Amino acid sequence: MEKVVIVTGASRGIGREIAKQLAKSKMRIIANYNQSEQEAKELKKELEKEGIQIDIIKADITKRKEVQKLIQFTIEKYKKIDVLINNAGISEYKIFTEETDEDWNKIINTNLYSAFIMSQEVLPNMIHQKQGCIINISSIWGITGASLEVLYSISKAGMNGMTKALAKELGPSNIRVNAIAPGIIETKMNNKFSKEELEQIKEEIPLERIGKTQDIAKCVKWLIEDNYTTGQIISVNGGWAI
Repeated sequence: MEKVVIVTGASRGIGREIAKQLAKSKMRIIANYNQSEQEAKELKKELEKEGIQIDIIKADITKRKEVQKLIQFTIEKYKKIDVLINNAGISEYKIFTEETDEDWNKIINTNLYSAFIMSQEVLPNMIHQKQGCIINISSIWGITGASLEVLYSISKAGMNGMTKALAKELGPSNIRVNAIAPGIIETKMNNKFSKEELEQIKEEIPLERIGKTQDIAKCVKWLIEDNYTTGQIISVNGGWAI
């Protein structure tokens, strides 16, 4: 039977491309979204034109009860969960001394706490079937830190720590846990940069280009197909940070 994959934050950007590419590889995709309903419906319609079916499920994954409903739907329909991709995330460009408690809660809950809940809730099924794969979409800033994105950097560094610790804990259950740390990728999240700033960034990247969502989706597909890589933070950044 095809692999059953849950992708959080699948309606836009990197998550959307991951869902598309895995669906085209004949995996069963449960594409989660929260606020971007129109984009999720457009993704489903786009794939249906190619004869590919996916499930789009609305859930606020910072709320455990909504996560449990998402997991319950998947188990009832497909009887298993093979892969969880914790992709949902938000960023904010702000001076650290101006960050508020509300900013902290919003970013940490969306980027890190959601991955904690999702992972906890899928694991009973994965442990029962003695196999599974969790892939966390982190960031270059979780490794190097980013000025004016301190809370985002904290959330992604926490995700990296969770990845390594969980890989050690879950290895005996044949469950692999890895993270991908993208550099700068062509998504709406990076619209804050001007054309001149993007050109300057390109000059700092050895491969001299901004990454594409397809670059991340290819790495995700490889990690799903692999069976001996775990606990790794894989930097897909064109050499921007070596």
